[in-house]
Amino acid sequence: MAISKQRARRDADERSASWAGVTTLDAFLALPEEKPALEFFHGSVSQKVSPKSYHGGVQFELGRLLYESAGPGRLVRVFTETRATFGGESLVPDLVLYLTERIPRNADGSMVDDFEIPPDLAVEIISPEQTLGAQRERCRWYVDNGVSVALFVIPGSATVEVFRPGQLTVALRGDARVDLSDIVDGLGFVVADLFAVLDLD
Repeated sequence: MAISKQRARRDADERSASWAGVTTLDAFLALPEEKPALEFFHGSVSQKVSPKSYHGGVQFELGRLLYESAGPGRLVRVFTETRATFGGESLVPDLVLYLTERIPRNADGSMVDDFEIPPDLAVEIISPEQTLGAQRERCRWYVDNGVSVALFVIPGSATVEVFRPGQLTVALRGDARVDLSDIVDGLGFVVADLFAVLDLD
């Protein structure tokens, strides 16, 4: 076990060395994909944190609630861990939502592989290795660079913080509803319904 951990650590160090000197978006986009995904933000490269159980549960449930509230017609599409490159950065939010009509298409009508426009909604879910300040900074960056709404989900306090351009951040808990009807009429969810997925009783 100790040997496997040492080998994994050595492999991780070797991989991180390959992007240590990357300081431009073009150079970053030339790097091979990694798991967990790499991100380019404010001139530096970092690697996402592997999601744990509560993170994955909340992520899946949020996608379900968004689809359910959007109603019939598939007006929106929800994607998890999907790269979006815009505003000079290349990030992999925990969840993004696009209006279906805004998704870029190939000549045959299929969706493109690489999203290069801001999503309508971007979501970050805190992980233990991350700081509140850094994730809030990221959410503010989203709405300053074309994203209509950013959500910061904090399972530890059962809180959803809502970011919109030019507005103060709003923290919602319990029976409060996260109203996203400015994206699609009826879109949104009750905070308590989102975190109910973590209750095993």
